[in-house]
Amino acid sequence: MLLLLLIATYLMSAFVTGPWIPIAQLVLFIGTGLLALRSSRLPRRNVRLLAGAVMAGSAVAAGLGITKPSAGAVAAASLWTGALLLVTVTLIVRRILSFATVTGQSILGAISAYLIVGLMFAAFYAAIAQLHGGHFFADGQPGNSETFQYFSFTTLTTLGYGDFTAAGNDGRALAVMEALTGQIFLATLVARLVAAFRGPRAPVSEPEPGLAGDGGTGDGGTAGTGSRPQRAAQRRAGPRPARRPRWRRPPPGRPS
Repeated sequence: MLLLLLIATYLMSAFVTGPWIPIAQLVLFIGTGLLALRSSRLPRRNVRLLAGAVMAGSAVAAGLGITKPSAGAVAAASLWTGALLLVTVTLIVRRILSFATVTGQSILGAISAYLIVGLMFAAFYAAIAQLHGGHFFADGQPGNSETFQYFSFTTLTTLGYGDFTAAGNDGRALAVMEALTGQIFLATLVARLVAAFRGPRAPVSEPEPGLAGDGGTGDGGTAGTGSRPQRAAQRRAGPRPARRPRWRRPPPGRPS
């Protein structure tokens, strides 16, 4: 569910343009954060306090994004969006690390956290652009939600196309931090989870009667030691050679 929300958020911003896109994204980010809070193991009181803070702060950010009283107010709304996504990533990673075993759910959670990191840096880029009068990219490239997300994910995955480049030092420093975050995230968390992932194991069958223990014999007089494949190989190899009879002392009165 969380992964589908994130994919829908990115696709909506990539293919649809309009002034209502940032507000719709914020609503989906709120839902993502509430889902992460719900799945976390925090106490109920803390969950309620965080949920109330998320709703109140998001309402203020949405109002600033709609009215746009100043560039600083719009930048504050973008910063709030980035902070909301940062808290969401922290909750998801914390929940993943609390799992005793690696499952498909934990891998999907790690992928969702990776996507949230890219969206989070896109919000920070938008805030920097508002603080610089709407200019973020070099050579006069347009700065909007589509280009910010495109630049964020190409930086996160270290593709480096070069068609969009941050013009200011603050944008370049943030881009370097995102590239390092993406590499560390993939090399430590996602790669470790995928390497440790194991599918459902087959149940271990109990040994058949007469095939386990010392001296037990199975079908055809074959010794019943070892696992079932070993016993099958022994049966295919043929019967074992007969043991030589042990020498016994003859009873008294009988010739030896």
